[in-house]
Amino acid sequence: MTSIKITDPETGSFAHILPELGFNCYQFQAMVDGQCIDVIDSLPEFEQGNQRPSSSGIPILFPFPNRIANARYKWEGVTYELPPEKTYHDKTGNAIHGFCLDLPWRVIAQEESFAIAQFQLSIDGKNRLQYWPGDIFIEVKYEVKGATLRADIRVGNPGTTSVPWGLGTHPYFKVPLSEQSSPKHCLIEAPATEEWVLEDCLPTGVKKTISEAHDLREGAWLDQLKLDHVLSGLPEETDQYESLIMDEQAGLVVSQDYDSLFSELVVFTPPNRNCVCLEPYTCVTNAINLTRQEAETGLRVLPPGSEMKTWIEIRAGKVIV
Repeated sequence: MTSIKITDPETGSFAHILPELGFNCYQFQAMVDGQCIDVIDSLPEFEQGNQRPSSSGIPILFPFPNRIANARYKWEGVTYELPPEKTYHDKTGNAIHGFCLDLPWRVIAQEESFAIAQFQLSIDGKNRLQYWPGDIFIEVKYEVKGATLRADIRVGNPGTTSVPWGLGTHPYFKVPLSEQSSPKHCLIEAPATEEWVLEDCLPTGVKKTISEAHDLREGAWLDQLKLDHVLSGLPEETDQYESLIMDEQAGLVVSQDYDSLFSELVVFTPPNRNCVCLEPYTCVTNAINLTRQEAETGLRVLPPGSEMKTWIEIRAGKVIV
């Protein structure tokens, strides 16, 4: 596969993206005062297509993030079943991570510091179109500026019927942030005050006050965390949120700011791997099924001809004492 490299000419910060594999930004190296911080983790040979598309970099999860229970849902009276030979499934038979993380996207613009690509279900995922209530597209612009990687995202409905959708990203953040440090010196912070009750990775439809073991508001040491949980209850009085990784020994920090459209945050600590996933979602896992329980899932519906815009920024810097 051929990767795209985008670079900030002033600092030398750069990112690599694979348009043929879900427009996955699998590498971001940020220059901070002449020091190179390797921000995003990818498994060996990921760029050759020899690893799961969801295992590395920043997989884009659309038009649904995470799982759909039993790969089955009903929308406006029609039942949809997502077969394993056509869509990704987990080990227990749930559809997982949407339709576009493993397929080629169309690059529509590219310059030194940015690249823009689109994925439209009826064009780029024709064999999956019948498994969604209508056509839908996503456009992502990745840009490197200074020590920041920004994604500007546009979601649109080109069809004639209203279409449900949800969006998530699944970034693998490398820890520690310096070869002279270790994961035990890395602090993870996120502002969530609630969490979804899960059974076999699926929300029951009930939220509860966040437990002490999952509370990241004051920071928690990474080596003490074992998480694969959907956090919620983000502050309502702000138009953006921040989650971060602080490497105290290295004196470095990586922050992820994102639009308040992303109402949920999945935090995942992959076993036997020096990384952590802080995943902004616009809706909860299995939202399309939970709507029947009248839970506040975050699932959205786009009318014909309409679109929405959102954004995420990943930034590296030094800890300010």
